[in-house]
Formats: sequence, C-alpha cells, structure tokens
Amino acid sequence: CLGTSILTDSGSFQDVVVKIERPTYHKPFLGGFKNKITGVEFHNAGSQTIPKKRPDRGIQLFCRETQTVFEKNKPQQTKNTTSTQMTKIGLYVSNVTDKLVSPGKYLTAEEYHKRRLEAVIVLQTYFRRWRAINVVQNLREEKRLRLAWEAQEELRRKKEKEEKLRKEHERRLNPKTKQDFELLYNSLELWRQKETERINRTLTGAERKAAFCGLLEQEAQLIASIGRHKLNADEENRQKAILHFLDKCAQPKRWKAYDGKITEMDTQYTLRARELSEIYSSISMNDIPKDERIDVLLTLRRTVKEHECKLTQEIVELIDREIDLMSREVKECNLEGLRKRICTLFLQYIKTPKFNPEVARILKVPSDPLKLYKNVNFCHSCENYLPSTQFPVPTNSRTIGRCRMCCKLDNEARRRDAFLKYKFILENLRRSEADYQDDAKIVFLIQHPDLQYMIENIWGCQSALSGCSDLYELVMVRWDKQCEWSPWNTILLTKDEADAHLKMCNLQKVYEEAFIHRIKRKHIQAKNYFAQTPVMASLLHRSDNQANAN
Repeated sequence: CLGTSILTDSGSFQDVVVKIERPTYHKPFLGGFKNKITGVEFHNAGSQTIPKKRPDRGIQLFCRETQTVFEKNKPQQTKNTTSTQMTKIGLYVSNVTDKLVSPGKYLTAEEYHKRRLEAVIVLQTYFRRWRAINVVQNLREEKRLRLAWEAQEELRRKKEKEEKLRKEHERRLNPKTKQDFELLYNSLELWRQKETERINRTLTGAERKAAFCGLLEQEAQLIASIGRHKLNADEENRQKAILHFLDKCAQPKRWKAYDGKITEMDTQYTLRARELSEIYSSISMNDIPKDERIDVLLTLRRTVKEHECKLTQEIVELIDREIDLMSREVKECNLEGLRKRICTLFLQYIKTPKFNPEVARILKVPSDPLKLYKNVNFCHSCENYLPSTQFPVPTNSRTIGRCRMCCKLDNEARRRDAFLKYKFILENLRRSEADYQDDAKIVFLIQHPDLQYMIENIWGCQSALSGCSDLYELVMVRWDKQCEWSPWNTILLTKDEADAHLKMCNLQKVYEEAFIHRIKRKHIQAKNYFAQTPVMASLLHRSDNQANAN
C-alpha cells in the first residue's frame, strides 16, 4: 500500500491509501523509443487490467510447436554378409548350372573413343541425310509455288495487256471522251508518218507526188470521219452533262454525324430542283404516247407560269404551239425542232437562280458580273477572255500563253500527241504521294508537259533498271522515300520494280555505284531544267537544305 495526499474541492488536502497490485504475468512490449543522449528507454503505455482467463472446457489443448514433427531423411547402406561354398571332402556341390567365363579382347581407352566417334559419325550421317531430304523437299515446294506464282502473274499481265489493247481498240472504234480522240488523232499521225516513209523509200518523181496527193485525200477523209464521230460524241456527252448537272442540283444536304452515320436533309430549294429535274427528264423523252406528252406539257406550262418574264412567255407559246400541232395530227419527226427549242429554253429556265435557287452554288458563271473581272486572262490565239482555269501553265512558263481549247486544236492539227499515258503516270504519282501524308507540294505543281519532258528527255521513256519502254507499265516513285518527291528525287521503274524499290532501306548497299551515279546525273539534269522557274527554284533550295540537314 502507498499513502498520498490529494486536493479536494473545498481546498483542503486529504490522505488517501493507494493499493498497488504487482502483476503476476509478463506484460507484452508495445513499442517505444530511446533517448540517444541519456540512454533512457520509454515504453508505450499498456493497461494494468489483468487479462481474463479462458474458461476450462475440460479438453486438453496442445500448442503448435508440440504437435509439429520434424523429419529428416538420411540414406544408409546396411551390411550384407554373404558366403560361398566350395566342394570339399564330405560335401558335393553340383556344377551343372555353372558358366565358363573367358576374358575377351582388352579394349583400350583410345579404341573405345574411336568406336564412339565412328558411331556418332554414322548417326550424324543419317541425321544429315534426313535433314537434306527435308531441305530439298522444302526447296522443291518453294520452287513449285514460285513457278506457279510467276505463271499466274504472267497470265495476269497478259490478260491486263489484252484488256488494255481491247479497250484501246474499243476507244478508237467508238470514241467518246477527249482522251479517246487524242488516241485517234495520234494513231492517224503514226499512220501518216508510216505511209510517208514508205512513199519516200519506194517511189520517186511523179509517182511520189501522186502518192502524196492520194495520202492527203485519205487523211482528209479520215479527219472528216473523226469530226463526225466527235459531233455525235459531243452531243451525247452534252446530254450526260445536263443530266449530271440536274442530279447534282437535286441532291439533298448531307453531313456526317459524330457516330459516323450520314444524315440527309431536303430543303425547299432541293425539292424545287428535283421537281424541275423530273419535268426536264419527262419532256426529253421520246416515243411516248400522245396523251402523256400533253400531260407533261401542261405540267411544264403550270410550272413556268409561276413567274412572268420574257423567257416563260416564250416557253408557254412554244407549248401551246406543240399542243396545237399535235391536235392536228402532225408527224413527230416534224416536231423534233420545236421540242428541242422547248428543252433548251426550259434548261435555261432551270439554270436561272431566280427560278431555281439551288443552282446558284453550282453555276460556274457567278451571278455578280463584277466577279468576272477577277482571274480573267486574254487568249491571243482565239482572242477571247477566259478564266485562269482555262489556261495550262507549265512550271517553266513565264507568260499565260494560249487557252486549253487552242492548245487542243493545235495538237490535233499539227503534232497530234497523245497525253493519256502521261496523265496515267501523273495520277498514280499524285495518288501515291497523297498516301504518304507528309504535305507534299511539288508533285501537285507538276503538269503534263513537265512530266512528258522528264520522261522523254531525261529518262528516255524506259525503266532505269530493266529498260522497259511500255509507258502503261511504268510509274514514277521516290528515289529516297524519306524525302518528298521532286524531279530531282525520283526514278522511273515498272510497277513490280517500284514495289521492290520502296521496300529497300539502304540504297547504297543494294545498287551498284555506277547505277547510283547515273541516277544522280539525271537528277542534276532535272534540277537544271526546273531551276529556271522561281517557285521551283525556292523548293529546290528548300529540299537541298533538308538533304544537308539529314
């Protein structure tokens, strides 16, 4: 017991007896800290409450340590006592089952290893034979697949060539586009040159002059025939262009939503354009019954009478005239001119933004006349003022020159060159450069005359590797695929050679030094030709700086 004084609420001190119980168990260590200077240890406080004992359930419990058995395995070899028994006096041991063992030839270590080496050589021989058989079979299978692929590719090329020749033949027989007539005039020029060479080689004097006169008459007849085909093709193309124009006006508004779906919406203007397009298609039809034709004309009359002007009055007068003539049983062949006038005037009605507001965004001629003064140039050949888009401007040109129509007429009358092959090469080149997505610019500045000059005068119209001269099989690709395409970073190859060339990473290891030097010399020729243009010269300096930086 321990006595102590405490202060009460009344301000006096009172002696209190404090009883201290000594613990009968070891208190657990709950952590603490130690003062490094004084060395005094301070333990975390713990309760002085005596822990509650678990009730005795009458079952004997054992801790884990007493229940665990530690096992150890140790190999031991016990003694085994044996004995032999021999024949002796008074004991007989039978020797029927005994065996006579005689020593063989002694084998030295050298002989043993030699036998093992011979056995290993035999095993390796059979293994290598098996492996060689597998390698030969794989090579034979690869060869078979390669030959089959080459045969398939050869068949594909043959079919493509036959299809190309068939299409060219079809385009010459039934020309419809400008490119078709270019091929036709080019074929005519080749035929004329061939005949001229034959006449100069075989004939002289008066016979030669007579042959040239006959050749000139044949050429004039062929040109007249081509002109008739051209008139028919122009009329057919004009009708197709009109229908395409009307369909474009009648198309609904389209936009892509956030989920990728296309949304279409018709406005009052698109509905109006669609109505006019359907009426035009109806009045353009031939060989329709008389009653249906009259219904179409009455529908057209109600449509145009919504607006009063000189154009609509003329259309109404023509409609009334046709209805009157049809009531008098006039033949349809005599009404063709009248119906064409109605179609022409109604098309003019459709192209008027006042009557068809949707057409204003498609017409090439702006509604404001003041806008015509911008980007208009004068052609000294046909003496017409035309927009700048009607003038071909090569990269090395310093003046505007002639318009496209005058250049086309000059080509048909004199040189008769076919630019279709060069257009294909340029289109493939621009498409491949667009796939790189590295903001290529030079390829879109190059025009057909520039590409023709490069192919004919620099590359000699043949592949740099195989010497193939078929322009339909040739393509232009980058020489160094890490840099932008340019006339001084290009090579002319076939399609298969171009695919293999673009897969190469290090050109110095693949091509010979002489071949690389020859390609670099062609690049220098291209630089000297295109450096005359200020725009191309600036791009040339930029590419040189980029190459030096790399």
